[in-house]
Amino acid sequence: MTEPAPTEAVGDAAQDVEDNPYEHQQKQEEKEEQDFLDPSRWWLASTAIPLFAGTFGPIANGFSICALVENWRDHVPIGGAENVDSTPVDDPSFLIAVNSISLICALVANAALLLNMARRIPFAIAQPITIVGWLVSSLLLIALVSVANTPVFRIEPRSEHVLTQAYYYAIIAAALYCIIACGMVITVVGAHRGHYEKEFRLTMSQRTLMLQTIGFITYLLLGALVYCKVENWKFLDSVYWANFTLLTVGIGTDNHPMTHLGRSLLFPYAIGGIVMLGLVVGSIRSLILDRGKHKLTARMTEKKREEALSNIDSEKRTIKVGFKTLSFEQKGLSEVERREQEFNIMRMVQESAETRRKWIALAFSTMAALGLWFIGAAVFQVTERKQGWTYFVSLYFSYTSLLTIGYGDFQVQSNSGKPFFVFWSLCAVPTLTLLISNMADTVVIGFRDITIWAGSITGLLPGEAGFRETVKTTAAKIDVKNLFSKGDASGNPPPPGFAATGGKDEQNKKTATEDFAMDRVTGHIEDEELREAEEAGERGDPIERDIHFYHYLLAKELRNVMKDAESSPPKQYSYHEWAYYLKLIGQDEADPKRHRKPPVEPNRDRSKGDGGPDVAKAHGEDEDGQPYEWSWLGTRSPLMGNKSEAEWILERLAATLEEELKKMRSQDPSERKQKPPVSMDDLRQRKKPKEEQNSSGESSSGGKSNGEKSSDEEESRSRSSKDRKKEQ
Repeated sequence: MTEPAPTEAVGDAAQDVEDNPYEHQQKQEEKEEQDFLDPSRWWLASTAIPLFAGTFGPIANGFSICALVENWRDHVPIGGAENVDSTPVDDPSFLIAVNSISLICALVANAALLLNMARRIPFAIAQPITIVGWLVSSLLLIALVSVANTPVFRIEPRSEHVLTQAYYYAIIAAALYCIIACGMVITVVGAHRGHYEKEFRLTMSQRTLMLQTIGFITYLLLGALVYCKVENWKFLDSVYWANFTLLTVGIGTDNHPMTHLGRSLLFPYAIGGIVMLGLVVGSIRSLILDRGKHKLTARMTEKKREEALSNIDSEKRTIKVGFKTLSFEQKGLSEVERREQEFNIMRMVQESAETRRKWIALAFSTMAALGLWFIGAAVFQVTERKQGWTYFVSLYFSYTSLLTIGYGDFQVQSNSGKPFFVFWSLCAVPTLTLLISNMADTVVIGFRDITIWAGSITGLLPGEAGFRETVKTTAAKIDVKNLFSKGDASGNPPPPGFAATGGKDEQNKKTATEDFAMDRVTGHIEDEELREAEEAGERGDPIERDIHFYHYLLAKELRNVMKDAESSPPKQYSYHEWAYYLKLIGQDEADPKRHRKPPVEPNRDRSKGDGGPDVAKAHGEDEDGQPYEWSWLGTRSPLMGNKSEAEWILERLAATLEEELKKMRSQDPSERKQKPPVSMDDLRQRKKPKEEQNSSGESSSGGKSNGEKSSDEEESRSRSSKDRKKEQ
């Protein structure tokens, strides 16, 4: 009996290995980088709007439930109070029916959105259901709210007829449904225009935030239902109580547990709600740090890079980055100097963009918090006008509630004020979370630095520099001349790597870069794993020896960079480190064949060569096999894009090692015997002159030179290698 299936499976697997196994991932990365370079704001439609819909959709559903469970009208005797002397009036059957249909449509729309995000329903099917469902829900609630303000809905004179909290919950739900539906229309339009894929590529933190929001709203409503039965409260009063309890506002309303059972249940209910709220706050913060901050930094970096390129003065030979004007002389520089100059300027662009991003984020979050405070106070002044609240009193109440102080001296009592307070306080959670996070990146860091500086001046902080050293460091940082340094143009000395040094220093630049690479390689040369490479050299095959050595270096650096990829904050490599890693993947910084000058006019067409090595080509070749030319200040610079520096290097090292292993399986001997970019001979040739130079004193005194010692060590190592081979 024949069994062809295993053979065919092995053949298919071998074919998959020969093909690029990361082709789909590489195409996806290409699209992500193109989205990074896209100057439009469609990325908001692809990520922010669906996230807003998935987060506030469940909140709107909860408000719809609140609008359905109680009557919309109360009868209040003349001179009576709203929530004390009122008696409920049954709603007409059409209101209950339409309200129920609205809730069902909204739940279906929300379910379709979540299933689409989980990739259970296709985008083309889910989005029409989502948009139509929320629009229908909004229109139905708007119709009911409009009817409730007509004489048809009134059964008593105006003075004896009041609208309950359920009516105002319906208004808030209708507004949320309408906003979310319109936002999703923008998302669908952007997808159909080809600005992004017709799917939601939300991260784990984004999906977690949506699920936690659903869980928190469900937990709040279920707790309100329990206390409604235990304490004999109205359900919507229980919702109001549960809201300010779980948000730890504690404003001291008349609604508080009176029964022994209610007070006992408060212990688990309150701590569970606070934990869930903490998870939501943590998800919001991680989401901003993970996605929002990264995206905003990328956008700021791209703007600053374009601004720097447009501010190149060819006559004065300067470039302006932020408030600093630096020397930008390209002529007369060695290739390594020119590349290091571009690298340093790109680093300044990154620093300037990051600083600007922090303060812009702080400004927006501050305005959002102030808007929530002032607008909320204005609404509370209107809703609590029967209590005689002035705008100042409303500001005071809003402030103490936002900061969860909760004195309880002022309380919301109106049917319109309580639903708005629930919505307003829920909006305060992400708003204040963002404000605190942005303050931690700016103001808090400033206070921390001032504290450390004061401790250094006074000597109170152990291990810090003394008074004199701290004063010198501070004076150097606040030197006015350095703040607006123009390099050679103004006579001030330029920063290292920004201007031509000329003469012997040009060669020293290249030598320093190569020495760093060789010193890095020397750290691996004595390892036992190199025995196979040495034995290959003993057999008279230096190419095979160097290939083994090169493969080992790639594997060793993969492990090192993998540790850097997990560091927080993300590691930034020096120019010498970048030159070393680029050399490992076949990109020598001293070789101008793959380099280009930074374009004055930014080029967004990645196929024209304004960038760095492509993901699919480990050695930086384009689709035609030609060297891919790029600049540190170009759009495809390794310092640009969606990935951290460690991730960029990690992917290229892995792709290079994969390509090298593929060569080993090649049937073409010339392809298998290609000389790698790093060899043991290069290492020894650079190592020997330095050893001879360091040991010149010993040689003149009659002793053995280090060069001779090195030869003896190599012979000894060779003999020991042969002995190990015989033992095996």
